[in-house]
Amino acid sequence: MHTRKISFENASGHKLAALLDLPVDDEPIAYALFAHCFTCSKDYKGVARVSRALAAEGVAVLRFDFTGLGESEGDFADTTFSSNVADLVAAAEFMGREFEAPKILIGHSLGGAAVLQAAARIPSAGAVATIAAPSSTDHLAGLIRSSSAEIETAGEAEVQIAGRAFKIRKEFVDDLSAVNMRDAIGGLSRALMVFHSPADTIVGIDHARAIFETAEDPKSFISLDRADHLLSEADDARYVGSMIASWARRFIGTPQEELKQRQPGDNRVVVRTEGGYCTEVLANGHPLVADEPLALGGTNAGPTPYELLSSALGACTSITLRMYADRKGWPLEAAEVRLTHEKNHCEDCGDPDRPSSRIDHFTREISLEGPLDEAQRKRLVAIADRCPVHRTLKNPAEITTTLAD
Repeated sequence: MHTRKISFENASGHKLAALLDLPVDDEPIAYALFAHCFTCSKDYKGVARVSRALAAEGVAVLRFDFTGLGESEGDFADTTFSSNVADLVAAAEFMGREFEAPKILIGHSLGGAAVLQAAARIPSAGAVATIAAPSSTDHLAGLIRSSSAEIETAGEAEVQIAGRAFKIRKEFVDDLSAVNMRDAIGGLSRALMVFHSPADTIVGIDHARAIFETAEDPKSFISLDRADHLLSEADDARYVGSMIASWARRFIGTPQEELKQRQPGDNRVVVRTEGGYCTEVLANGHPLVADEPLALGGTNAGPTPYELLSSALGACTSITLRMYADRKGWPLEAAEVRLTHEKNHCEDCGDPDRPSSRIDHFTREISLEGPLDEAQRKRLVAIADRCPVHRTLKNPAEITTTLAD
């Protein structure tokens, strides 16, 4: 996954700052549009983690700062809930012009309410996901109720929300009261996924129930267990992102059968490492992760490169045995391969100039299940040495390295 900084103009001509999270190979299967919560920005860790988890699954995500927030132009005091919805529509139109119109809309907290409202104006979207979203704008109105008298009298007031000060004007309050969330949810006409935590103390779980009960099918609900409102824990945010990617594929027209028809000759692997050692791998469209152990400065988020190499040998061995047994009609029920890898000192490696050379040593233990006779078992063990990866490791290989433009 990698991220591009971009910007686009909203209906008022303000330049809104955005980030586009892309899969490692720059070839997304779909695009999603993410609306952050009222007190957050596109850079908030929870937002970024959800977005990056989606990118790792092949979905590009555009996240942006609403007018007057983060790095975007404009004065927040001049905005309303309806203007935030208009910003979402402008973002979707920009994506349609420059990349691809979004097929997935995602909204966190009040951003969830915004995407529910905006969906009717974004025809490309086939799936909508809300995270800790309120079922009505009355929730936000309640947060600023203590300042309502000042707003009514002076036309504006500074309001503290989640520890931050916001200037709220009467137009904002009037706009909130005019929003009809029930009609927007009931008439969504899109697949809906509702994420909410029973432990959410900012927006209670009853809001999720109201959204779910009001929406028409197809709809789904996932409880986030002990997650907090802002998805502060990295695992919670990544879980949400991966679940959205898996769920949305059913509704966004991604040609799943076509994706399965990759040709063996494609043989395309893209690998990207940014900060730290945790490395994204996209092997002919299949996402993997490589990393190093904690003791070596990694985060242990995935197997090491040598463990992946051992896995390749083991997988190729097992597949080769399966293919051979099938061709012979032998009753092989399962083949299990266990491997270890180490670098051993070799006193005599055939190189007199390097008497203390080190040689890679793979230990491969094969278990064969099924009513095979002794001759069949011995033959299958011999066939293991003929698997293509085994031959590659035993024979000299050429590696050509070039520098990309």
